[in-house]
Amino acid sequence: MQKFLLLGLTVILLVTIAACGGAAEAPTAPPTPTPAPAAAPPTQPPTTAIPTTIKEAEPTATAPSGNGVSAKLQAYADEHAGRPGAIYVGDINQLVGPAATPDQGDFDGNVPLDALQNHLFVFESGYYQSLIEQANIENPTPLVDRDEVFTIQHACLNRALSFCKVTETFYFPNVIERTNGQVDFVMSSFPELGLAGPDIPNLLGTGTLDMGSVVGPYVAGEVPALEIQYLFGAFTSREEQYITTAAIAPEIKQLLEDSTGGGKLIVKEWASGNDIFFFSKTPLRTLEDFTGLKTRAFGTSISDWINGMGAEAQFVAFAEVYTALERGILGAGVTGGDAGFGQRWYEVADYITGPLISWPANDMVMNKDIWEMPPDLQAIVMEEAAKAEMEMLRLGAVQNEVGLLKNVEKGGMEYSEFSPELRAQSDKAVIEAVIPNWAGRVGLDSPWIGVFNEKMGPVVGYRIEPDGSVTKIPKVK
Repeated sequence: MQKFLLLGLTVILLVTIAACGGAAEAPTAPPTPTPAPAAAPPTQPPTTAIPTTIKEAEPTATAPSGNGVSAKLQAYADEHAGRPGAIYVGDINQLVGPAATPDQGDFDGNVPLDALQNHLFVFESGYYQSLIEQANIENPTPLVDRDEVFTIQHACLNRALSFCKVTETFYFPNVIERTNGQVDFVMSSFPELGLAGPDIPNLLGTGTLDMGSVVGPYVAGEVPALEIQYLFGAFTSREEQYITTAAIAPEIKQLLEDSTGGGKLIVKEWASGNDIFFFSKTPLRTLEDFTGLKTRAFGTSISDWINGMGAEAQFVAFAEVYTALERGILGAGVTGGDAGFGQRWYEVADYITGPLISWPANDMVMNKDIWEMPPDLQAIVMEEAAKAEMEMLRLGAVQNEVGLLKNVEKGGMEYSEFSPELRAQSDKAVIEAVIPNWAGRVGLDSPWIGVFNEKMGPVVGYRIEPDGSVTKIPKVK
């Protein structure tokens, strides 16, 4: 942490991102979609006037609106409707509107109603409600004037990814504005800092890194339990993964604190547009097509699944996959639809196959020494973090829908959906490799086996037995 005395200096931060973000990480920056005119906020229903000769009072937290939401919270939702920062308090139409940058929305740069309706389970969940409470919208923490500036460097996975864009274009500017520059952020990425990813918990624990993205598959060697959020192939819908990720959030928070020497979880980084696809040079329509295919992997569970499909998993850093595909070192790479498009994999691969349902959340963690800032700044950082996470979920609704379409319609790739034969093989890989191998890594006597069986297994329909084998069980909603 760096502290500077900047009395009398006005801090101005202009954050601008190119359409793909991490141009330094991709061979070239992807084409920027032409932004459509910003969508107007949805028209609010007329309010019946109350005859009175007394000036109407300002909304208060204790004055409820017609839908049970306090008048002050409803006023905030109305003010932010139809634009970045919109929140859900009962009217999904208020979330419709432009994204912060065109590439974070659909082809017109917007978050459309149909995508939001398909993800209504998010906005009506108890987890989303907890974010509204954390945001403390009705009673925001007041700022204490001081001369110190706390400059914090954050290492996000890759600038081309949606959650990194939200962090840089939405979260950081909001914190800087609310703190009058007392908290300042410097955005970096793993490639820019020469980080591979597995060492992030250790770097946070030793104080070498101020703040960083802890990615479950990357750190599975050191903290295998974190991969419970990334058991690829186990989820058959985004709702299943969202429900389980939200359910185990308290255990994950404690695990992150333990593995980073007391680090503070700031934001769960929902990796939107993240249904997993094979990007390949040849068609992948049968099991024989996968046999021996050298395929980029980014962690142990995804490697287990790739190998279970008959291919050969090879760990390759995200920023290096383009060149590996171009040179024929790899026959295929796997990643989210939006992420692959952001890195222009469509230029070096002709076919896209899938999907493997995936909507996980990485974790933004601040080291414990950096977190020891004044209480008002801590509170503001966390209040704005909740708003940022709600924005990630808002954008996730559309990014999950258009990740594939971008590669097909803009990248010119040929899409093949997994056949029944490939789906059956995927299920086999989950039962025989993905889940039991993870159970072996955490240890069969680990409390995480109980966490899985209690909070995840009933949702996805699997149970880990005492001997480490996996059986199918009825799913419980």
